Amino acid sequence: MAADPPGPDGHERSARGPDGHDRPAVAAVAPGRAGPLVWWRRKSLRFRLTATASAVLALALAAAAWILVGALGRALISSTDELAYQRAREVVALADDGRLYDPIAVSDGTIIQVLDARERITHITLGGDRLVPLVSARERASEPPDGRGRFVDGGPYGIPGPLRVVVLRADHGRTVIAARSFKDVADSLTTTVHTLVIGTPVLLVLLGAASWLIIGRTLRPIDELRRGAAEISGTARERRLPVPEARDEVHELATTLNDMLARLEAAGASQRALVSDAAHELRSPLASIRLQLEVALGHPEGQEWRETAEGVLEDTLRLSRLAEGLLTLARLDERRRPARREPVDLGELVGATAGRYDGTVVKLAAAEPAVVEGDAMDLGRVLVNLLDNAVRHAGAHVGLELRATASDAVITVTDDGPGIPEADRERVFNRFTRLDSARSRDEGGAGLGLAIVRETVRAHGGSVHLEDASPGLRAVVRLPLARA
Repeated sequence: MAADPPGPDGHERSARGPDGHDRPAVAAVAPGRAGPLVWWRRKSLRFRLTATASAVLALALAAAAWILVGALGRALISSTDELAYQRAREVVALADDGRLYDPIAVSDGTIIQVLDARERITHITLGGDRLVPLVSARERASEPPDGRGRFVDGGPYGIPGPLRVVVLRADHGRTVIAARSFKDVADSLTTTVHTLVIGTPVLLVLLGAASWLIIGRTLRPIDELRRGAAEISGTARERRLPVPEARDEVHELATTLNDMLARLEAAGASQRALVSDAAHELRSPLASIRLQLEVALGHPEGQEWRETAEGVLEDTLRLSRLAEGLLTLARLDERRRPARREPVDLGELVGATAGRYDGTVVKLAAAEPAVVEGDAMDLGRVLVNLLDNAVRHAGAHVGLELRATASDAVITVTDDGPGIPEADRERVFNRFTRLDSARSRDEGGAGLGLAIVRETVRAHGGSVHLEDASPGLRAVVRLPLARA
């Protein structure tokens, strides 16, 4: 496909297909044009937390400053109106009683004008205007005088700043106008606003810096966890992360990660032990096969080839059993659950399995009806492994029994052999474990039978353990019954 030359900006414009027609080229994303969301996600957690906290704090401080200024302004206006109203009420009372004198004596700076029915100013305070009312007749007519204050510009009356004016009615059509200067209050509000405008950013910067430091100290244990994780190598024998002293979420995270590392370490050790034990078990039959073949090939004239073939076949069968056991364990380790989940009648399975053995050796004591969910083939392998192990070490007979409780099916396999010491009854479930006692006569076994039993039973949600049968040994398997 031939492509058109790049445009003047250096980007490819189109591509020409095999049919000669232009095909739109995919536009390259120019570096540095990532959206704000992408830019935000690329920032550190410390930066994002600090920026978010600072933004929320800035909004909170701005809202608080706005509420403070509004509440303070309303409170000061209400206080000014209350003082003007009180002085106006006093003058109204004096006018109604006929005890009003000119000029009106007021000591707190309130400006008062009294107008008669013909809109003439009859009484004023010292320094008041006798010619022009503070509130015109039109303004008084547009809003009935009820004692509510209003703003009036004091400039035309020679008073600096705004005024808060209250208008009240008196007898004989007279009107009382009381005014108080609002300049000092306005200056106080302006000073408060300037203080908040300057102080709020400073406070925000200080709180942002404090948040940066506090968040940094809070995230320090996480950074230590990161460094600890970076220092862990695959060859380290002891892989653990530093646990902070504080009993917080980071402490719980470090503890959980250390528990995970411990499980991984145990799993790795188990796998290494499995590989080592498998190699050791494979060495013996392979060496035996090699030795028999080398001897047979070195002295062919006097060799019993049938006997050699039988020996090689026996070692090959041993290798086959070992490989099959390892594959079974690998499958159980990978799944941790049955391959199939279907109703399994343990009564039929126990009866069919017992029928494969000599009735004089394996005796089925009882087989109550019990249905579980799982894989019939895996459960059959459990019974076969337990019975093979019991028959191999029994003195005279092996007992097999199936009982059903309220929630479990209990299978017991009992032999009258030498038994196993109590200290070793848990250890024999480990892989490639064979005891040195008389019970270790394994006849070619690799010590995987009981390990397969335990892993299979656990995958079915059950448990298995060994107990003393006096004499002999009893293996007890518990499996949960299927729900009706």
